[in-house]
Amino acid sequence: MIRAHIGKRLHGAQGEFELDVELEVGDGEFIALYGPSGVGKTTLLRCIAGLETPDRGEISVAGKPWFSAVQGLSLLSQQRHVGYMFQDYALFPNMTVRGNLEFALRKGTRRQRVDELLQLMELGELQHRKPGTLSGGQKQRVALARTLASEPSLLLLDEPLSALDPAIRGRLQDEILRMQRHFGLTAIIVSHDVGEVYKLAGRVVVMEAGRIVQQGSPANVFSAGQTSGKFRFAGEILAIEPMDVLFALTVLVGNQIVRVVAMPEEAAALRVGHKVMLVSKAFNPMVMPLS
Repeated sequence: MIRAHIGKRLHGAQGEFELDVELEVGDGEFIALYGPSGVGKTTLLRCIAGLETPDRGEISVAGKPWFSAVQGLSLLSQQRHVGYMFQDYALFPNMTVRGNLEFALRKGTRRQRVDELLQLMELGELQHRKPGTLSGGQKQRVALARTLASEPSLLLLDEPLSALDPAIRGRLQDEILRMQRHFGLTAIIVSHDVGEVYKLAGRVVVMEAGRIVQQGSPANVFSAGQTSGKFRFAGEILAIEPMDVLFALTVLVGNQIVRVVAMPEEAAALRVGHKVMLVSKAFNPMVMPLS
C-alpha cells in the first residue's frame, strides 16, 4: 500500500500554485494520473520516486516511511526500489540492449533476470544491437525491460508512449499491462490519452491545479454527464459487457468515452477494437460497424 500526503510549491504557466495531494494506492493496483499539462502529475510521480522532494507531508510504502518532512527523512531514489520509465528512452547509446539491462541490475539481483526479460519482451534477437540501430518501438520495449531489470516493487510511468504512433503505442500498452500482471507490480502512469488510461488503469485520478478533483473507474469518470442526442461520430470499441438481456458498449470517440446500449444481435457482430459509427435514432444511439 502506498500512502502519500504531500505539499509542494510549483510554478506553472499561470503562475505559482500549490501541489496538495492525498493519495492511496493498493498493492498490485494500476492507477492513472490524468489531467491537463502543468497540474502537478509528473511532480507527484517524481516525489514518490525520490527524484524531487516535497515541501511538507509524508510518503510511506508497505508501512515503511520513504519521506517525512516532520522527521527530516527522505530515502534516496536508489533505496526506494522504484522502476521509473521516462518519456524519452534514456538508454545508454554505447551499450548493447543486453548491456543496458545488465547495467540496471541492483546489487544482489539475479543475473538470470536479464535473460528472463529478454525472453518475456521478445528482445533476444536484438540483445547485441545498440540503441541507435533500433526503431522507436523497439527502444521503448528495451526501456521497459530495463525498468523491470532492477526488480522494482513499484512501476512509475511518465507518459512513456506519447511520442509513438497509435499502432505501436497499442502494442506497447499490451506489453506494459502484461508485465505489470506477470510481476504483480503496483503501477502508476501519467497519461493524457483517454484510450490508454481506459486500457491500462483500473482507477483514474483526475488532477487540476495541483489537487485531486475526481477519481474512480475510467468508465465512470470519463462517461460522467454524457447524454445522448442527435449525433454521428466515428469511434473505437474499448469494451463489450453483458447487461441482463442487453450489452453495454464502451466507445472511444475522439478523446471522450461514451457508453451505449446494444441489442444482442448487434453486439454479436462487434469486437473490441472495431471501428464503429455512433448514429442517433431518436434518443437511442445505433452502433454501425465501419469495417
